[in-house]
Amino acid sequence: MAFVSFLIPCFVISTDIAFSCQNTDDFVGASSPGDIVIGGLFAVHSEMLHPEEHSIKPVIQNCAGFEIQIFLQTLAMIHAIEMINNSTLLSGVTLGYEIYDTCAEVTKAMASALRFLAKFNSSNDVVEFKCNYSDYIPRIKAVTGASYSEVSMAVSRLLALQLIPQVSPASSAEILSDKIRFPSFFRTIPSDFHQTRAMAHLICESGWNWIGVIATDDDNGRFALESFGVQAMANNVCIAFKEMLPAYLSDNTFHTKVDHAVEKIVKETRVNVIVVFMRQFHVLNLFKKAVERNVNKTWIASDNWSAAVKISTIPNIRQLGTIVGFGFKSGDISTFQDFLRNLHEKPTDNNKFLHEYIMLLSVCAHLEYHDFQTCISNQSQDDLLQNVENKHQIWRDDFLNANIEAGFIHSTILAVYAIAHAIKGQCKDRNCKDPSAFTPWELLEELKKVTVIDDDKEIKFDSSGDMSTSYDVLLWKEIDGHMEITTMAEYDPEKGDFIFEDEEKKKEFLDLKKVQSTCSQHCRPGQMKKVTESPHTCCYECVYCPENHYSNQTDMDYCYRCNNKTYWAPVNSTTCYRKTIHFLAWTDWFAIFLLLLSAFGVVLVLSITVIFTKNLNTPVVKASGGLTVCYIILFSHFLIFLSTIFFIDEPTEFKCKTRQALFGISFALCISCILIKSLKILLAFSFDPKLQNFLKCMYKPIPTVVTCTGIQVIICTFWLIFRTPFVKQNFSIPRAIILECNEGSIVAFGIMLGYIAALAFICFIFAFKGRKLPENYNEAKFITFGMLIYFIAWIVFIPVYATTFGKYLPAVEIIVVLISNYGILCCTFLPKCYIIIYKQETNTKSAFLKMVYTYSSKSAGSVAVSQISLDSKSSSSRATISDSCKSEKNSVNGNCHFQVPGQRLIKGKVLPKNTARTVARKRLSSI
Repeated sequence: MAFVSFLIPCFVISTDIAFSCQNTDDFVGASSPGDIVIGGLFAVHSEMLHPEEHSIKPVIQNCAGFEIQIFLQTLAMIHAIEMINNSTLLSGVTLGYEIYDTCAEVTKAMASALRFLAKFNSSNDVVEFKCNYSDYIPRIKAVTGASYSEVSMAVSRLLALQLIPQVSPASSAEILSDKIRFPSFFRTIPSDFHQTRAMAHLICESGWNWIGVIATDDDNGRFALESFGVQAMANNVCIAFKEMLPAYLSDNTFHTKVDHAVEKIVKETRVNVIVVFMRQFHVLNLFKKAVERNVNKTWIASDNWSAAVKISTIPNIRQLGTIVGFGFKSGDISTFQDFLRNLHEKPTDNNKFLHEYIMLLSVCAHLEYHDFQTCISNQSQDDLLQNVENKHQIWRDDFLNANIEAGFIHSTILAVYAIAHAIKGQCKDRNCKDPSAFTPWELLEELKKVTVIDDDKEIKFDSSGDMSTSYDVLLWKEIDGHMEITTMAEYDPEKGDFIFEDEEKKKEFLDLKKVQSTCSQHCRPGQMKKVTESPHTCCYECVYCPENHYSNQTDMDYCYRCNNKTYWAPVNSTTCYRKTIHFLAWTDWFAIFLLLLSAFGVVLVLSITVIFTKNLNTPVVKASGGLTVCYIILFSHFLIFLSTIFFIDEPTEFKCKTRQALFGISFALCISCILIKSLKILLAFSFDPKLQNFLKCMYKPIPTVVTCTGIQVIICTFWLIFRTPFVKQNFSIPRAIILECNEGSIVAFGIMLGYIAALAFICFIFAFKGRKLPENYNEAKFITFGMLIYFIAWIVFIPVYATTFGKYLPAVEIIVVLISNYGILCCTFLPKCYIIIYKQETNTKSAFLKMVYTYSSKSAGSVAVSQISLDSKSSSSRATISDSCKSEKNSVNGNCHFQVPGQRLIKGKVLPKNTARTVARKRLSSI
C-alpha cells in the first residue's frame, strides 16, 4: 500500500469550493457536540427547489415540502442519543450528532456525505484524497440514514471509500444487501426481498392473480418492482400493468403521468388490486386524483407509506376501497412519546428542523387537521420566512404524536443503539474521549458482531448487514368516521407465514378473499387452465382434464396424473379409478383350452412310455435307441408340456424365472437325444468311407448329450443371474394393467432359442442325409419332418410375438411350444407305435433282417459299381473289371471281389447270400 501511495500523490479538496457555500455550518440541520459524533441523513423535505433553466448555477437550493414523519425520525435519533448519554452504556463517553436534510435528492445527500468525510478538526472542512485511509480520522464515526434507498445507494458508495459504517432505518432495497458493492451498509429492517415475498404471499392467499403495480421511476422503485415481479411469478400472480411515476415532484410531467396512471386503473376493470411502491408525497397526489375519479380498489401498501397518517386523513379516503400494507415491526416507543411532550422546552438554536416546525405551526395553526398538514407540506423554506413575520408561536404536541409511524421510529432508535453498542466494544480498552482512539473501519468490524436486546429478544445483523425483524400487516379501517391504521397480523420472514393474534384478526384477513381480481373465470374441478395467446399466464381458458388426469380443486393450473399408472380417469374427471388387473387366468376359456392340449400331451407321453415299456425287447424299440434314450426323450417332452403351466395365471418371480429355463433346457435335452439317434442311424447305413469315419468320431452319445444340454444350462444360468426375468406391469391398455413376465434380456432369450434352433438344424441335416433308409425303418425321414415343423412354428412365432400385446401374449408362446413339441413327439414316436400296434408282423427279428438285407444288397452293389467307375476314370488307360482282379490283392482263390467300405469283401457284382446276411446282422447290431 505504501508503494501505491508513493505513486499516487494525495490532494486536498476544499468543501466550500466544491459546494460554493459561504458558511458550511448553515448546511447542518441539527447538531450537538460530543466525544464521538454520529452523522444523520434524513429527507426532512420532500423536494429541492430547482432554479429556472436560464439561471442554472452550481448552488445548493432550498427545499420544500416539510415531512412530519421524517422530522419525527430525526427527533427519534436525537432522543436515542440523549438516552444513551444519560445511561451507563458508554461509561462517560458522550455521543454527538450532525443531522443533514437530503431533501430526497441524491445531489444534496452527496454534499452532506462529503462533509462527513472531511478530516476531523479541519477548520476548512477539507477532504483528503489518500491511497490508504486506515489511519484517517473523519469528522464522524458512523452515519444513520438515509430515508430512501436511492439516496442510501449513492451515499454508501461514497462512505465505503473510508469504510464509514452506515446504518439505515428505512432503506429497504434488496440490492443494498450486496456487501461487495456496499461493504459498509447496514440496516435495522429487512430487505425488500422479504417485503415483496410477503406481498406476493398475501395476494396468492387471497386468490388474486391479476394486479397492477405503480412505482416511482428511481432506483428504489425499479428494484422493488423487479423483486416483486420475481416473487409474483413464483406465486403465479400476473402483473396486468406497470406504471412508473417521476421520482421528483418538480418533474414537469409528474401530474400528467399521475393522471395517466389513474386512467389506466379505471380502464382495467378486471384489475381490482393495486400494489404501490412509492414515497408518501407520491401516494398523496395519486390518491387525491383517484378520489376525484371515484376509484374503488384494494391497495397493497409498501413500507414507505403503509402507516402514513397524512395519507389516511385525505378527505373521502374511504372511497378508495381497502388498503392493506406492510410496515416495519414496532416496539416500545413510550419514552419517545414522553420526549415529544417536552419537546417545546428544547432550544432550537442547534436544531433548524425544530425551529422550522415551530414556524410552520405558527403559519398553519388556524387550519383544520388535514388542511393544517397540507399547509405544512406545501410551505417552502423561502415562503416560510416571509409568512412567519408577525405570527405568534403556537405549540401542538398532539399533531406530532398523531403522525408517529411507530415502525420507522423504532428502527431509527434501534440503529442508534446498534452504533452505540459497537462503540462500546471499541472503547473497552481505549480512551474514547479522544476522537482518534479508533477509526470508522474498526467500528465497522465491531458493528458486524453487535447484538442488541429488543423486547427481550436478541437481534443482530446477518451476513448481508440486515436485521431479520418481522413485518406488521396493517389494515386501514374506518372507526367512528375516521380512518384508523390497525395491525391485522404479523409476517415472519424466516417462516414465510402470517401470525394472527386472535380469530377476529384472522377473519379480517379472510375477508380480503371477497374481492375478485383475476384475468379469467374460475375453472371448476375436472378442468384445468389453458394459457391463451395472451403473454400472461393468468389469462387462460378452462378445458377438460384429458384421459387419465383429474383435478379436484378450482383454478387448477394443470390436471394431476393418476397415481403410479395404477389408476385411470375419464375425460373431465374429478377423481381416479383403480385399473383392473389382467392376466391369463386359469378360468379363461383360452387358457383352459391350452391346458387341455398340454394335458393331452402329457397323457400321450405316458401312453407312449407304457407302449415302449411293454415292447421292450422288440426290434422297433431297440431300433429307436433303446429304452433309456426313449425314456430321456419322453421325459423331456413331459417337462416341455409341464412348462406351459408356468405361462398361465398371475405371473410371479418364480414363474417368470422357471418357465423359460425349464422349456429351454428340456427342449435342448430332447433335441440332443434326437441328434444322437440321427447320427447313429446315419452311421449304421452309410457306405461312404469319409462320412462314416467322420460319424464314428462324432458319435459319442453320453458326452454329446451332456455337452449340448450343459451349454443350454450355462446359457440359462447366466441369464437368470445377470438379467433375470421379472414381473412387469404393462400399461398399454388405458383402463387395465396387464401383468406379464419381462424376459429381462431379449438377447439372452434370443440366444436360448437360437441355440435350440442350431441343434435342431444340425439334427435336421443329419436326418435329411438318412431320409432314404428302409421303408419300415425310415425314422430319419420323420425326424426331418419333425424338425421342419419346429422351424416353421418358431419362424411364425417371432413376428407374432413381437406384434402381440395383452394378456394373451403368453398364450402365443404356449401355442408355439405345443406345436413344436407335438410335432417332434408325433414324428418321433407315433410311427413306431403304429408298427408296434398295427404291424406286429414287421416287428420281428427276421422281418428286420430281411429288410436290412435287401437294403444292404442294393446299397453295396451301387457302391461297388460307383467305385469301379471312379477307378477307371482315374487310370491312364481304360481298364476292365477283370483287370482289376488280376492283382493279388483283390483275388481270392481266383475269384474277383470288391470291398464294400467299412465292411468285408463282397464277391463280384452279385452279393453272395451268406455274406449279405452277415452284413444285415452287422447293421442290425449296430442299430
